Amino acid sequence: MDTHSLAKENLAKRIAGEIVLSPEGGKIIQKWRNVFKIPQRRLADEMKIMPSVISDYENGRRKSPGIKMVKKIVDAMISIDERLGGKIIHEFSDLPSQAMLSDAVLDMKEFNAPMSIKKFCETIGVDLVIRDDLGDKQVNGYTVIDAMKAIVDLSPIDMVKLYGMTSERVLVFTGANSGRSSMVALKVTNLRPGFVVFQGSEKIDDLAKRIAELESIPLGTVSKNNKEFLKVLKSSF
Repeated sequence: MDTHSLAKENLAKRIAGEIVLSPEGGKIIQKWRNVFKIPQRRLADEMKIMPSVISDYENGRRKSPGIKMVKKIVDAMISIDERLGGKIIHEFSDLPSQAMLSDAVLDMKEFNAPMSIKKFCETIGVDLVIRDDLGDKQVNGYTVIDAMKAIVDLSPIDMVKLYGMTSERVLVFTGANSGRSSMVALKVTNLRPGFVVFQGSEKIDDLAKRIAELESIPLGTVSKNNKEFLKVLKSSF
């Protein structure tokens, strides 16, 4: 089996497993459809079914799909991605394990369903201070990194891998101080996370603010100490 086929098979198994094992399989379908950036109608057309079927699954109006329907949904998503060049398949084939990213990565998780930035802030106790107009934007997971270790230890390629499963995620920098170095690092590596949180920052640097505004990246701060914050984060998700 060639590399592409193996990556495709592994991704299909991962998606199908999440849908089948989740008590809210429809929400997982919606999450992955958003990851692939496939509209409901296009997915339905690929499967030769009515768009209302996909909508009913995602909104809980139908019970979670059976194995055969799950396979059809997953195969359709992957087929669409392949025709568009296989971007998502390729990205997932390059996903590193947490250990590969050194001890700069303190925690990484994907949500079972998309969550708004506002909801994330309310759940964890984060203050959304820059671009609060983007509070309804959806994020699919989070990565917590030690700001100084990431800047010192990680190469630009490794920094990109901090995205995890999808770029629409929260990047939390612990020990970020003013956030200046962290935002400059994101700018240099061309990273565009869905939301950036600085843990332990009392005041955000003006340059960090300008980068966030120019790149349309919402910024938040949290005053909890690192240990307490990680405990709350893990217990909440």
